Amino acid sequence: RLKPGESIGEHTTGKNEESLVVLRGQGEARVEGHAITFTGPALVYIPSASRHNVVNTGSELLEYVYVVAPAQAP
Repeated sequence: RLKPGESIGEHTTGKNEESLVVLRGQGEARVEGHAITFTGPALVYIPSASRHNVVNTGSELLEYVYVVAPAQAP
């Protein structure tokens, strides 16, 4: 859960990929310099080894679940 204006802080999940299952709220995923805006319900994919941040850009609570899994080799 993120309050309005709050972010998780830029980070990477290394060799893992990540999906955000957005339950409600409005936000932006900033992935390697690209902004992905979303309004829940939504699904956002973040590739492995990507620097990213999630920001609540709305006026209400942003609720989401993140799922992290090892990336599969091509």
